[in-house]
Amino acid sequence: MSIRVKLLLSYAAMLVVPLLLMLMTALLLVFVFRGELVPLKTMFKAQLESLDEDNYDSLLKHTIARNRELLTDQGYLDDLAGSLSSEGQALFVRVDGQPFYVSAAIRGKDALLGSLPAYTAGQEARGLPAIAYEGELYTARQYNYLTAEGDRGSLFLLRRTDPLLFAARKLFPLLFVSLLFILVATHLLLTSLMSRRIIRPLLRLERAAGEITEGNLDFSVDIAGKDEIGRLGIAFENMRSRLQQSIRLQRQYEDNRKELITSISHDLRTPLTSIQGYVDGILEGVANSPEKTELYLQTISLKTAEMSHLIEELFLYSKLDLKGIPFHFEEVPLAAFAADWADELAIELEKRGARLEAEIEAGPEWRVRIDREKFKRVLGNIVQNSVKYGDKPELAIAVRVHADGDRAVLEVGDNGPGIPSEALPCIFDRFFRAEESRNAVTGGTGLGLAIAKQIMEGLGGSIEADSAPGQGTCIKLMLPAAYAKGAEK
Repeated sequence: MSIRVKLLLSYAAMLVVPLLLMLMTALLLVFVFRGELVPLKTMFKAQLESLDEDNYDSLLKHTIARNRELLTDQGYLDDLAGSLSSEGQALFVRVDGQPFYVSAAIRGKDALLGSLPAYTAGQEARGLPAIAYEGELYTARQYNYLTAEGDRGSLFLLRRTDPLLFAARKLFPLLFVSLLFILVATHLLLTSLMSRRIIRPLLRLERAAGEITEGNLDFSVDIAGKDEIGRLGIAFENMRSRLQQSIRLQRQYEDNRKELITSISHDLRTPLTSIQGYVDGILEGVANSPEKTELYLQTISLKTAEMSHLIEELFLYSKLDLKGIPFHFEEVPLAAFAADWADELAIELEKRGARLEAEIEAGPEWRVRIDREKFKRVLGNIVQNSVKYGDKPELAIAVRVHADGDRAVLEVGDNGPGIPSEALPCIFDRFFRAEESRNAVTGGTGLGLAIAKQIMEGLGGSIEADSAPGQGTCIKLMLPAAYAKGAEK
C-alpha cells in the first residue's frame, strides 16, 4: 500500500470518527434536552405514553373541541393544570379577551400574560415565538376555540425554558451543518497540504532516484524544510553530490592510470632503448676495446639504476596512495632535528658546489611528532628537485625553521628558475612536469613532490609552494607542534 493511499485512509478515518462522535454527541444532547438518559426505544415509548405537544393537540382538538364546556369547567382546568405542572408547564385560559384561568406558576405575571396574542379565527392551534419576561424565557402554544356559549376562547400552554437550552435547540441544526462543513473543509485542506508537503517531495525523490539509476547525476534535489522530509531531501542531495564527486574522482583515477601507463611507457622506453643499444654494440663488436666495453657497461649500469629508481618511486607512491605504508611516529625536538639534517645537507651540497643557508628560529621547547625516515624522504625530494633544476652558476638553498602559532614550519627555498604561476597549483599532482622539454634533459619521474604531499598528509601536516619565474621556489612544510615545558634549553 502506497503512502498516498495510507494518508488518504488515515484522513478518511479522521473524518469519519469525528462524524460518529458528533452524531453520538447529538443523541446525548437530545437525551439531555429530554431530561433523562434512556435508550431510544424507551424514550420513544415514553413519548407515546406522556403528554407531549402532539398529545395535547389531540387532547384539545378532540376532547375539548367536542366538549366545549370543558374550557369553562373550573374542576377540569384544575386537573389539567396539575397534570401540566408535573411536566413543567403552565395553563392560561382567556375568554372574550379576559383571563379566565391562570396556573399558580404564572399568577401575577400580568405583563407576560398580556403579551400573549388575541384570539385568531380560523387558526385552532399554533406555536408562538419565545417570550422574554424578567430575564426568563417562555415558550408557548395557543389553542383557539369557541366556548359552549359561543364566546371566543384561547388556551395557552406555557413552559419556562433556559435561554441557552432554547438557543441550542433552535441553532443545533445550523451548528451541526456548520461543524460538518468545517470538518470536511479542514479534512480537504489538510489532505491538500500534506499531499504538497509529503507526497510531492517523495515523488521528486523517486524521480531523482530514477535519474541516478539511469546514471544521470547532473541535477540537484531541491527539497527544503526542517522536517523529516526536508532532512531526507538534504541527505539525498548530499548522497547525490558525493556520488557525483566519487564518479568524477574515479574518472580522474582512470585518467591518471592511463597517464601512469603512458608515463611509465615513456620513462622506461628511453633507458631500455639505451640499454638495448649498448648491449647490441657489445654483441656486435662495436665495443672492440676493453676501455669501450667498460664504458658501455657503465652506461648500461647507469640506465639500469634509473629504471630501478623509477620503479621504486612508482611502488612507493602506489603504496602511499593506498595507505599501505605504516608510519612509525616519535616525538622529536624540532630545532635539534632540523640542525642535524641541515649539517648533513650542507656536506652533500658542498660536494655539488652548492651552498646552504640555515636559519633555525624555533626554540628547543618545540617538538613535532613525525616519522623520521619518511620526513627526511620529503626533505630529500624537495632538495633533489632544487639541485636538479638549478640554473644558476652557484646553487643556493636556504632552510628556515620557525613556529607559526601551534604549527611548526620548515621552509626550503632555492634560487632556481622558478615555476610559472599557471603550473604552480599542479606541482604536487602525480606525473606533473612543468616543462616537458626540460624534464627530458634533467630526467625525473614527476612523482617526487606527489610523494612528498602524500607523506605530509600521512604525518598530519601539509605542504605548500611559493614561486615565481626567475625568482626561485620556496616549499613550506607545516606540522602540528607541541610546546614541551620541561624541555632543556
